[in-house]
Amino acid sequence: MPTSLELNELNPWLAALALNSFFLAIAWLIPKKLLTPSGYLNACVLGILLWATGGLAASLVVMFYFLVGSAVTRLGIKRKEEVGIAEKRSGQRGPENVWGSAATASLCALGTIWLPVALHPLLWLGYTASFGTKLSDTTASEVGKAYGKRTFLITTLQPVPPGTEGAVSLEGTIAGIAASVVLALLGYLVGLITPLGILWCVVAALIATTIESLIGATLQSRWTWLTNELVNVINTLIGASIAIILGWLVGP
Repeated sequence: MPTSLELNELNPWLAALALNSFFLAIAWLIPKKLLTPSGYLNACVLGILLWATGGLAASLVVMFYFLVGSAVTRLGIKRKEEVGIAEKRSGQRGPENVWGSAATASLCALGTIWLPVALHPLLWLGYTASFGTKLSDTTASEVGKAYGKRTFLITTLQPVPPGTEGAVSLEGTIAGIAASVVLALLGYLVGLITPLGILWCVVAALIATTIESLIGATLQSRWTWLTNELVNVINTLIGASIAIILGWLVGP
């Protein structure tokens, strides 16, 4: 027979399973699909993990990232499809997209189980920064492709067509910074980070997305194994690491 302590430890996971199964059923019935079938199943696993470790606060952050990220992907979708720079599957996300975006955040969340409580503020700072970084990257890319008047290769500042790996635009950059600010503010409002943590998340997102553009311009075209999903993992890992280091040095 399990002890009362074991049951108490299990309860958050049971609640997470029940809630995310309910959300999965609703998402499955909605006509407009934002994920592929396997994408939904993987998102459910992710949702269980994040709810069980971070509760409503962590879940609100990831849901905000997912909904806003899906929305900006569809900005100017017809034009992007016409010129061949739209996301595949008309923006529907698969399991590779789910974990490419959330692997770093999942490690931060799991760290709250394995690591001392004193480190938890830094872990939740890294969690928020990882999603802020990915939302900034997605927003900058999609706004730049849809509305960027001029796009430049980040390494040479030479004009290149929208959608080129490593390309940046003024419109996309501004939109990306705004997206990271909004997500960091949400992280603060739900209690995951402090006011100072908002600054660290925004700084981390800006640095990480810049590095991601450099990787896209220099390495991604040379190394076939360096997929967009792997670059996303690297991008979010850099963002979370920078925020954690800043939080550790100055305060979370």
